[in-house]
Amino acid sequence: MTRKTYEELRSARWMATDDFRGFGHRSRTLQMGYGEEDWVGKPVVAILNTWSDINPCHQHFKSRVEDVKRGVFQAGGWPIELPALSVSENYVKPTTMLYRNMLAMEAEELIRSHPVDGAVLMGGCDKSTPGLVMGAVSAGLPFIYLPAGPMLRGNWQGKTLGSGSDAFKYWDERRAGTISEEDWKGMERGIARSYGHCMTMGTASTMTAIAEALGLCLPGASSIPAADANHIRMSAECGRRIVEMIWEDLTPDRILTAEAFDNAVAVAMATGCSTNAVVHIVAMARRAGVGLSLDDLDAKSRTTPVIANVRPAGKDYLMEDFFYAGGLPALMERMRGALHTDCLTVTGRTLGETIAGARVWNDDVIRPLENPIYPEGSLAVLKGNLAPSGAVIKPVACDPKFLVHEGPAFVFDSYPALKAKLDDESWEITPDAVLVLRNAGPKGGPGMPEWGMIPMPKALLKQGHRDMVRLSDARMSGTSFGACVLHVAPESYVGGPLALLRDGDVVRLDVPGRRLDMLVSEEEIAARRAAWTPPAPRYGRGWGWMFSEHILQADQGCDFDYLLTDFGPPVPEPDIH
Repeated sequence: MTRKTYEELRSARWMATDDFRGFGHRSRTLQMGYGEEDWVGKPVVAILNTWSDINPCHQHFKSRVEDVKRGVFQAGGWPIELPALSVSENYVKPTTMLYRNMLAMEAEELIRSHPVDGAVLMGGCDKSTPGLVMGAVSAGLPFIYLPAGPMLRGNWQGKTLGSGSDAFKYWDERRAGTISEEDWKGMERGIARSYGHCMTMGTASTMTAIAEALGLCLPGASSIPAADANHIRMSAECGRRIVEMIWEDLTPDRILTAEAFDNAVAVAMATGCSTNAVVHIVAMARRAGVGLSLDDLDAKSRTTPVIANVRPAGKDYLMEDFFYAGGLPALMERMRGALHTDCLTVTGRTLGETIAGARVWNDDVIRPLENPIYPEGSLAVLKGNLAPSGAVIKPVACDPKFLVHEGPAFVFDSYPALKAKLDDESWEITPDAVLVLRNAGPKGGPGMPEWGMIPMPKALLKQGHRDMVRLSDARMSGTSFGACVLHVAPESYVGGPLALLRDGDVVRLDVPGRRLDMLVSEEEIAARRAAWTPPAPRYGRGWGWMFSEHILQADQGCDFDYLLTDFGPPVPEPDIH
């Protein structure tokens, strides 16, 4: 293998040139207290850290970054920490999805504009993984992804709690009057008891698993609990390994092939992945020049059983259990026959080599292929006259009786209007109804908020019902469950067919047939379209305006049109002279 020399390093163009600009860079580095021994002959590693005071998923990154630096120093590199947008899922409103592409742009420009040769990306909370990866892929330098890791399992009154999933479950019980305010406060104290992201197979765990399956993480890194000492050791190893990747010039284009994305989709389906995986993996693939489509995802789902018994798709276990059962390497070794094992990874070895010999230590947590949680993959893609470009549902996490269903629509044009109606105990709604929320997509939300797991009407909760068909152009939390049809595209805000649906129209859902239709004649649909008028713009200035002008639809990954590889020529290296 040909290794780079120091003179060939990108950072040497800043630090090693005998000219006025080189003088400026060196003198300012000396100003910060560094000496020549810190940078001469060494690769410079950017550590993109998404820590903040208001991101509980990344609270440990303040110390973990020091572990990464330790590894970089041990391998003979020079680490520089660059703060990046934190996109804290719990607090950012109206939705972190509005800012995923902002993080992607920031990551790309941080890497491109600084004197660095490679990067360690520190993320984990939902949008941080795709945002960081999308930006680093576009920058094109060697990088390795360091996942935050799931928090410890929750506990309340002797029950094991899963963040998100059990919050949704018991909130319905609170609204139904079956648990008390004291019970609810006890859960509040016990459901999230360490740093780290959600310990269910929500969006965070799904996306870190996808990153590992793509070959962007060290083996097993995606499922190490955040509070486990293994996570500290893994962080230092990321620092050591990125230095070697730089010398080897192991760039993302050598790793992120069409076969690697095929692996990632298969692994996602086998884990019982979040519905949000769809918009993120499509966006990541398109950044890498891979034309992944919803049809590709659905085809892989048809042939990939769910074998990870982790909530919400599974019923019994959480990510801590998954890690100690063998983690993602064991799951991938179990499904080796469905993977392209010759794909290269950040280790410099193939995927097949990195998972060889990985063992499953609990066959109930990581099921054998012949005893799956669900015989097909986690997600299904639907099309029809309500979703010509596609919609998504998670069949494994809903009541099977709704997989084929017809019912009358109750349509709401805004989330506040819907929310106000849901608590009306006198509402004469039946469990066969279809609750519809529109104007909640990429442009209409704005940002496609996680409003798609529409709460059950209180009137039905009081009658003992816990699921019904719900339909929207929004997303839902990856920790959610229920018969929720999501990501309807094109969205209603831009005139998609969902905008033409009316109260009382019969909606037909056919998951086995992959159909989503309103039983309305084509003539009537055409008449309604002719009478439709677009809603008022959401923004008149700033980031929101730019977002609205350039965001693509859900089936295209919700990236910005001007960030795709086919929009224009590659961005050249900055001229520093």
